[in-house]
Amino acid sequence: MLKRLNKVLPELILGILIYGILVQITGIWFVKDKLSYSIGLWIGVLLAVGMAIHMAVVIEDAVSIGSSQGRLITMSLLRYLVVVIVFVVISYFHIGDPIAAFVGVIGLKIAAYAQPFLHKAILKKRKRR
Repeated sequence: MLKRLNKVLPELILGILIYGILVQITGIWFVKDKLSYSIGLWIGVLLAVGMAIHMAVVIEDAVSIGSSQGRLITMSLLRYLVVVIVFVVISYFHIGDPIAAFVGVIGLKIAAYAQPFLHKAILKKRKRR
């Protein structure tokens, strides 16, 4: 389903999840409240995955339907408003570490930069089979 929406989206999500696992493994040793760190990190990773899917849907709508620029801006603002609301809820109710959640959300950027390298690695692995 994700591949039909956007060819790069599955690789982007895979990159976000790999980033989350790496940050979980390395970061867990340096924090005092390991549970709060882990919950915050994975909320951020899930937000990053949700943002990636939402961006792909918005881009697909813009290309196929020919959405206006105003709709694209509205959808971008909505996406960031949801992120801000989640951060406020995390902070207010002490659900997880908001800094770890931010680190998780940054996974979207890291995965976007790493996607070409991940794509090449996946292609090499497929050729070996």
